[in-house]
Amino acid sequence: MSQQITRSSLDFTRQFSQQTASVLTEPAIDFLADLVSHFTPARNQLLAERKKVQAAIDEGHLPDFISETNSIRESSWQIKSIPADLQDRRVEITGPVERKMVINALNANVKVFMADFEDSLAPDWSKVIEGQINLRDAVKGTISYTNESGKIYQLKPDPAVLVCRVRGLHLPEKHVLWQGEPIPGGLFDFALYFFHNYRELLAKGSGPYFYLPKMQSYQEAQWWHRVFCFAEDHVGLPRGTIKATVLIETLPAVFQMDEILYHLRDHIVGLNCGRWDYIFSYIKTLKNHGDRVLPDRQVVTMEQPFLSAYSRLLIKTCHRRGAFAMGGMAAFIPSKDTQRNEWVLNKVRKDKELEASNGHDGTWIAHPGLADTVMAVFDQALGTRRNQLDVLREHDATISAEQLLEPCQGARSEEGMRANIRVAVQYIEAWISGNGCVPIYGLMEDAATAEISRTSIWQWIHHGKTLDDGQPVTKALFHRMLAEEMQVIQQELGDGRFSAGRFHEAATLMEKITTQDELIDFLTLPGYALLA
Repeated sequence: MSQQITRSSLDFTRQFSQQTASVLTEPAIDFLADLVSHFTPARNQLLAERKKVQAAIDEGHLPDFISETNSIRESSWQIKSIPADLQDRRVEITGPVERKMVINALNANVKVFMADFEDSLAPDWSKVIEGQINLRDAVKGTISYTNESGKIYQLKPDPAVLVCRVRGLHLPEKHVLWQGEPIPGGLFDFALYFFHNYRELLAKGSGPYFYLPKMQSYQEAQWWHRVFCFAEDHVGLPRGTIKATVLIETLPAVFQMDEILYHLRDHIVGLNCGRWDYIFSYIKTLKNHGDRVLPDRQVVTMEQPFLSAYSRLLIKTCHRRGAFAMGGMAAFIPSKDTQRNEWVLNKVRKDKELEASNGHDGTWIAHPGLADTVMAVFDQALGTRRNQLDVLREHDATISAEQLLEPCQGARSEEGMRANIRVAVQYIEAWISGNGCVPIYGLMEDAATAEISRTSIWQWIHHGKTLDDGQPVTKALFHRMLAEEMQVIQQELGDGRFSAGRFHEAATLMEKITTQDELIDFLTLPGYALLA
């Protein structure tokens, strides 16, 4: 570790380059230090509470709606106002905060770009700092990028609305310490984006808008409410200037959507179906429940009853409160092969037609090449409306906890297990090499899909499941398949790319997080130790 630099009450483990100093200015550090000292102790208590809740579920208690908050669920109230530039979110694109990607995403035929410091960014220190610079330049409208062949990328007039996704509550920023411990990564991301950009954003008719990931309880929503109020008071902004969309991507959170909306009602504009992480959370939360083991990830689609119930409940809950209900991610990547591309666009179209007909106000894509197809689906569904807040689903039958937890039918195949191994190893290799958003087999993979891949195999081993052909899923079977699939990866990528990469480290980490008896919560936590 290099020599620490102390500023305010924070210790920085990296020397400040000129670039770093332009982001970590004295006033910005003072603001960050205030946030960290005020809110880290409560964040640590919230993480401890997560462990308690999980321990009870591990012992046999299933998640359920909370009786003590019945009054919130049963009374009439609505969230506060939604800003004009967030009224129409029919297509949102997501991606990491790399310079060229930021420009391409803001220029795409979409309404919103979610710039991601979380699941699609490996938080190497320089990338986190560069990400803040890239977003600051994007907000100013001065961002440009020149590639190796001299092609210049610049913002078009009227780019998409910028929303910043910060890291989840559990993720640390290891390069900044407070009282000897790494600070919360989400506070680092929030503080710097807010501090450097709120004036410019408001001056151009927008505002400091955020996506909040991995939330598990309404108490975590209360925590973010207090963070937002503190930030607004610090710079003299009216209450509710900061706006947030919360991802409902954990199983515990689906039972507290009304409460999350209520406790963030000054600041929240909607909830989002983060469906890949939700599937991961279903596996992780119910890891000890052998009757709820999921099949191959390829068959866990939104048509599955437990996921359909989740989507419909989110829409009904949000629209009753005047909040947006955003749909999930289309992870497909367009193909240069005409036939394959037609297949991709048809799959995406069908998925988005289901979301639009269910009443979602908009949806996510991972690639600009899908924008026109998905925009056409929502244009047709919306007509002259900007959103679907009028779709109240009032005549739906009540959705029960049993429906949200319903076991999922489908195959457990050898090919499914092998595909999980190949995807997870290649994603982990990319992540520990500093790239959090990777095209693998025609899909844009981020941490969520790798998490599903490795927890799914862990679950099959843990509960002694068999594959459809009768093979018992054991640690020995996994080890054999891992060795074989490493050879497949080497053949697919070529010896040069394979030997230049960090595949052996990735395989070692994959083995550890898939076969140890205690399930590791997030692969990004041990992965972070392997990052610069």
